[in-house]
Order: sequence, then C-alpha cells, then structure tokens
Amino acid sequence: MNRETALAAGIVLVVAVSLVAAAVVPGAIADTDTDVRPSYLSIEEMNIAPGAVSGGSANLTVDTRLTNRGGPAENVTVFVRAVNLESGLEETTTETAVPTISGDREVPVVQNLSVAREGGYRIETVVFRDGERVAEGTKEVQGVGTLTPEYARTNVEFHWQGDDGLPPVEYSIADAGENRTALNVSTFLTNEGDGDSEELRLVLTARQSDSNIVADRVGVSVGTIAPGRTVSPNAELTVPDGYNYYLDAVLWKDGVVVGTARSVANLDPTETLDADETVEEVGIEVSDFEDEPDSSDDRMTEESADGAAGGAGVPGFTALGALAALAASAALLARRNS
Repeated sequence: MNRETALAAGIVLVVAVSLVAAAVVPGAIADTDTDVRPSYLSIEEMNIAPGAVSGGSANLTVDTRLTNRGGPAENVTVFVRAVNLESGLEETTTETAVPTISGDREVPVVQNLSVAREGGYRIETVVFRDGERVAEGTKEVQGVGTLTPEYARTNVEFHWQGDDGLPPVEYSIADAGENRTALNVSTFLTNEGDGDSEELRLVLTARQSDSNIVADRVGVSVGTIAPGRTVSPNAELTVPDGYNYYLDAVLWKDGVVVGTARSVANLDPTETLDADETVEEVGIEVSDFEDEPDSSDDRMTEESADGAAGGAGVPGFTALGALAALAASAALLARRNS
C-alpha cells in the first residue's frame, strides 16, 4: 500500500470514529450556536403603582420589565432606590436577586418601596450582572401626600358637588318662631362601590357666616348603604333669625372624617352668601346664639356616645366663645376705622 492510500484510509477512519462517537455520546459535539452567544439585558419599561397607605407612609410597588437577548443571563440583581425630589436625599432602597433568565424573553421584577407620605420621589432602577452595571432606568412620582390612607377610604360620596348647579346640602323652613327658625337640612349620599358601605354617621352644622359661631349641630346615623344606592339623611337645625349660615355636612367612618360638603342658608334679607365667597363683617348680636335657658335637649348624645363627632359638643356656644367672637369683631371694626 502506498503512502497516499494509507493517508486516505487514516482520514476515513478518523471521520468514522468521530461520527460513531457523536451518535453514542450525547453532547460530544457542542451546540456552539447557543452556548457561545452572550446575553444582553435591558429595561423594557418601569411601572409604579401605589400599594398600602397609612397616615405617615406610602408603599410604592415598582414593576421593572427586564428583556434578555442571547444566552442565559445569570447572577442578575435589580437595585431600586427612592430619592426625595425636594431634598435630593435617598429615602429608601431595596435589592432583589433574579433567577437565571434563559432565552430571548421578558421577565417582571416586582419590588416594594416604603416612603414618607409627602412630596415626590425619583425612582432609580439599576440592573447588575456578575456585579457589573448593565442597565438602568429612572421615573418620577408626584403628589404622594395626596394618597388616601386605608382608614380614611370610603366608596360613599356626596352625590351633588356644587359644580353641577345643585347644592350638596339643602334646606327647607320647618318652623319660624319668635327670633328662631327651624331648618330641615338634608344631603344625598351615594355608594359608588361594588359592596355594602361601612357603618357611617353624618354631622350637620349651621355656622354663622361672619363669625363662624356654631348656631346648631346635629349628628344622625346613616348606617350601611347598598352598592349603587343613594340615601338622604336629614336633621332639624334651629338658628337665630336674620343671619346667613354655612351649612356643613361632615361624613364620619369609625371616628374618622371621610367626606365633607358645604352649602349656605340665606336668612338675612339684606345680603346673600355663596358657599365659596367671603362676605364683609356685619354687626352680630351674640346673645342671639346663646342656648335657651329651658333647653334640655342634647341632640348630640348619640354622637358623643360613639365618638364619631370627635367631641364636637352641643348646639350653641359657651360664654367664652361668645366673648372671643365679640373681641374679634371689635378688632376688625377698629382696624377698618383706622
């Protein structure tokens, strides 16, 4: 056998042995098309949503969408921090390890940040792979202080808001006596939620417009409102004649104010009052607002029993309050004359 024939036979033998080995031993020939490609990580988007909210803090849920291209992405961590927009100080941080990302796909990484319920924040996200920074993103949130705490949330709203031409609190004359007028004051409350409301109470107040003296106040039980239903609680308030009044409605849930509304009652024929305007100071006869000597009807007894009115007190005002109001009126008159 000559040398050329022997060389050709050797090559054939080597090829044959290689083919047999590839068939018998899995993975003998590596799939370089998948093992060699490096991974490429990027932040596709960042979404921030409010979570649990208390009186002093708010939980922000940060959803970071990571996109991987190429080979497996291993040893990946996502670092997130909140920076106060006003002070520039770092408020809080969190870091999450991400399982290996195989193939070309997008994965969510959800993290929670607890921040003070005030101002605004810059949320910064940094992606690390093997300790090296490979991607980053930034997003700002404003008005964190406007988030409503859990304890102050309700699905019940005042049906009329005043911007539709209808007063949120309305009244009619129930009785007109000597120097006193009884007002039948009512409002409309609608449950805009999908379930029954909590047990609620409503406090109605008649407040003299120029002095802010409380002429009368009554608390009434609203109870539970079915979803999509409207109720109209009402109460009778007795006030001195000849004055204009703000009619305030305050909605309480478990000792917390969850809604307010205001309208006016114009009982002074010489001037009118709008709910959102300030009128000039006029002469006030403080004695008109004193409780009747024989009055023993404490209409806030039920309200005080469960604390829903926050210790608002009985109709009228004390002598100390009267003197304070009179002193304020005198000071204003002196300032005008000067």
